[in-house]
Amino acid sequence: MIRILIADDHAIIRQGLKRIIEENGEMRVVAEAANGADALHQMRNTACDIVLLDIAMPGKSGIEVLKQIREEKPRLPVLILSIYPEDQYAIRLIKAGAAGYMTKESAPEEVVEAIHRVARGKKYISATVAEMLANELGAPEEKRSHETLSNREYQIFLLLASAKTVSEIADILTLSVKTVSTHRTHILEKMQLRNNAELMHYAIDKRLTE
Repeated sequence: MIRILIADDHAIIRQGLKRIIEENGEMRVVAEAANGADALHQMRNTACDIVLLDIAMPGKSGIEVLKQIREEKPRLPVLILSIYPEDQYAIRLIKAGAAGYMTKESAPEEVVEAIHRVARGKKYISATVAEMLANELGAPEEKRSHETLSNREYQIFLLLASAKTVSEIADILTLSVKTVSTHRTHILEKMQLRNNAELMHYAIDKRLTE
């Protein structure tokens, strides 16, 4: 029996995933979490074989949770299931130690297949992500500006690129406006951009936003 911890801040998503998972007789949801801190608490106190993790959660983001899991339980596989397209986060998270990356548009049978694959100790990488990895390995010297950002900075960068204000981002990530503003300043400095307009243009040019 594959024991699964689901971490997602939307109850409807958790319920849907639980139904998909438990229709398969070889899997069982043993714990659920609605935020990053709760995900880590459940991970430490519940015996599970896989963590099914969302990226955008209140407080600690899925990116931060992944990093903490890798430090505390490096052998525990983490499968990312996110609303964000693969070209925005997949490579970054796989490099950070995720066992696989899927979007929430994935078909139920794909989710089941991914869980089985990850439970066997393998990676779940779609054809799209495999091509992205191959392209990156083919040109390692061409590191782009957004790849110099920390995980938190990259998360805020994408929100700024989607025309979210500093206040809106602070609400989404449960951070102070001052903290988000500081991150924004660092992002612009690292990427050598002058303002949000240039940041949005960069994201569109690199196809990092829809």
